[in-house]
Amino acid sequence: MSAVLEIKGLTVDIPVAAGDLHAVRGIDFSVDKGETLCIVGESGCGKSLTSLSIMGLLPKRAKISAEKMTFAGDELLSLKEKQLAHIRGNRMAMIFQEPMTSLNPAYTIGNQLMEPYIRHKKASEKEARERAIYLLERVGITAAASRLSQYPHQLSGGLRQRVMIAMALMCDPELIIADEPTTALDVTIQAQILHLLAELRNEFNSALILITHDLGVVARVADKVAVMYAGKIVEAGTVDEIFNKPLHPYTQGLINCIPVPGKTARGSRLGSIPGIVPTLVGDIRGCSFRNRCAFAHDECNTKDPYHTLGPGRGYRCTLDVAACEANAKELVSA
Repeated sequence: MSAVLEIKGLTVDIPVAAGDLHAVRGIDFSVDKGETLCIVGESGCGKSLTSLSIMGLLPKRAKISAEKMTFAGDELLSLKEKQLAHIRGNRMAMIFQEPMTSLNPAYTIGNQLMEPYIRHKKASEKEARERAIYLLERVGITAAASRLSQYPHQLSGGLRQRVMIAMALMCDPELIIADEPTTALDVTIQAQILHLLAELRNEFNSALILITHDLGVVARVADKVAVMYAGKIVEAGTVDEIFNKPLHPYTQGLINCIPVPGKTARGSRLGSIPGIVPTLVGDIRGCSFRNRCAFAHDECNTKDPYHTLGPGRGYRCTLDVAACEANAKELVSA
């Protein structure tokens, strides 16, 4: 199956007072139609900047480069702004993290839903209205027709997020990017939104990139997982491989922080990852995780190799697979 989106060697540098901030440092991934790729990592690792670079929404001062960045066969970095504007919101769409700041408070829900459909599909206002009502109903909003005349502030957080999802689906995109779409929602609504995204992905057969820092979310919806740390992908694989056979110490640490029902004793201490993320400004050498890694050694100061174990499966570490597997067992038993 040919990939809807394929990225190789993506870098994003942002000039700051102290030098260049290397926010995204040579990452590779792909996602196929009907597939969900979860990009996971702690705040500041480059997840959102990766999504914004795909959509062409980076700030002007950001410097972006890639060996390959193709969407349905089109090289995104070679497209002019007018060509990219035709793709953005039409063939690929984004669900932003906070709907209250993403929806325009001065326009009704109907205006904001119908505009992209009228623009990209050359549809009439009647056709756009019918499409908007259908999708609002499809995402679980009752009295959909009456909602079109409401403004964002008249809706709850959960309803606003559903409106954002409906807006992303208006033009039946081939790729949907969801940037932490459940962060501002309570647990009950979060579960509903995740279930809805999975249902809609299957119905519309879209490729879905879900950006999150929550491994519980990843376990429920992902087909493939890319774990990011300090601007790099440190491990990639299927959801089963990442959870059942994690190889990178950072992935192992993240999973070790999660309580396991029936295994984690009440009142026991959960795992933790000591230290802080290093600065990404200026010259960076060796493994960025070495100062937080219990298994770091001298070679980590100068080397940071990526081992490819198969299609879509690999990890970044100076240690071989056997050593990484032994480390994982040591963390579990600790």
